[in-house]
Amino acid sequence: MSMVSLDLSPLIRPKYTVPTTVKVLDLNGNAISDVSLPQQFLEPVRPDLILRAYISALTARLQPKGTDPMAGKRTTAVSFGTGLGLARVPRVKGSLWPTARLAPNVVKGRRAHPPKVEKILHERINKKERRKAIRSAIAATAIKDLVIARGHIVDKVPQIPLIVSDDFERIGVMADLKKALTSLGLWEDIERVAERIRIRSGKGKMRGRRYKEGKSLLIVVSTTDAPVIKVARNLPGVDAIPVRNLSVLYLAPGGVPGRLTVWTLSAIEELRKGLFMG
Repeated sequence: MSMVSLDLSPLIRPKYTVPTTVKVLDLNGNAISDVSLPQQFLEPVRPDLILRAYISALTARLQPKGTDPMAGKRTTAVSFGTGLGLARVPRVKGSLWPTARLAPNVVKGRRAHPPKVEKILHERINKKERRKAIRSAIAATAIKDLVIARGHIVDKVPQIPLIVSDDFERIGVMADLKKALTSLGLWEDIERVAERIRIRSGKGKMRGRRYKEGKSLLIVVSTTDAPVIKVARNLPGVDAIPVRNLSVLYLAPGGVPGRLTVWTLSAIEELRKGLFMG
């Protein structure tokens, strides 16, 4: 197996070796052939650029929101002026003790700095930087030390990067998927996430996001109609996506590179056509 050395500067100083040729495994974990890795796997890992692309993709999902511009201002209150021994805040007439309105520091007053729809939420990134970040995140999935640093359990995984035959894409039953993942040594990482699912603290539990769960393996297939996509979505922390839909959100959750990833052989061939290059 030939190897190439990668310098993970500027944030990660050590040099890691990435294989240029790896085994292709069947559903039982047996090697059936060899395949050379595409150029994307040899990209220098840039954690700083990956984090920037992740923040850009994350903020692109945010929806602008703001308050009613007239909130807290619909009142007849006026200031009584000086000489009465009262603060000069606007007050509503018609009662023995006029109540203050309009000012931010009074009951039923306006907000001092409400959210505005004009606020820029999306942190933009150049197209070439985004593609380079995706290539860098792809390369990080082939470095075992980075995968372990993310917290994944890879003791029984035959190799990293893990490339399987196209039979994996055609799995349409959960029992078959569990058997294949167990043979490939990946099931322990899914159990790790399942055991750590917890109820969210705070009011978010009443707003459609009651549970928090971590991230387990990422399954990358070649087409959008692969049956394994629908089956894998039932597993905690598992994402299954077509190779053309890859983004830093999937490859480096939280902006941390090195996610445990399963590549099908057809997905590798799609990468070889030049995806995310340039």
